[in-house]
Amino acid sequence: MKYKGKKTMLPMALSLLVAMATALAQEEEPSKLLDFWVGTWEVSWDESEGKKGKGINRIEKILDDKVVQEHFEIHEGKGKGFKGTSISVYQAAVNQWKQSWADSQGSFFCLTGKLTGEKKIFQTDIKETADGKKNTQRMVFYNITRDALTWDWESSTDGGEAWTLNWRIDYKRKK
Repeated sequence: MKYKGKKTMLPMALSLLVAMATALAQEEEPSKLLDFWVGTWEVSWDESEGKKGKGINRIEKILDDKVVQEHFEIHEGKGKGFKGTSISVYQAAVNQWKQSWADSQGSFFCLTGKLTGEKKIFQTDIKETADGKKNTQRMVFYNITRDALTWDWESSTDGGEAWTLNWRIDYKRKK
């Protein structure tokens, strides 16, 4: 029995299955969930009175591609001269992403990542204050495409029930 057109459909179907399996494998590989961020980015954000802050954020993989390192610099705006760096690593033993951030103003944060889904989130531990507030901060990556993404820095005083936007940065991949 002969099937007309089946010979040409089989390679196309196989190609589609291979592409889908590859995409699923990449999505499921936890150690690669931050790869979208790697590259050099032009960053900008709104400041008061319609002005824009601008800078560069260069993200690279180091230490045998096991660590993601960030180099952030503000070139224009209120924070001109500000610099920060972070390292992020996937810890397979506990199935978690960890990040440490330090900057030229003396800030230091340790964050834990939740990188599944459309929003990629790194959050600090919740610290309860004497007056009962449960302070935590987080950064949220979203609207992620190959050449652009949005990053928010948010804070909460109720343990993460409600969030306040502190800083929104628009990323555009530098060409």
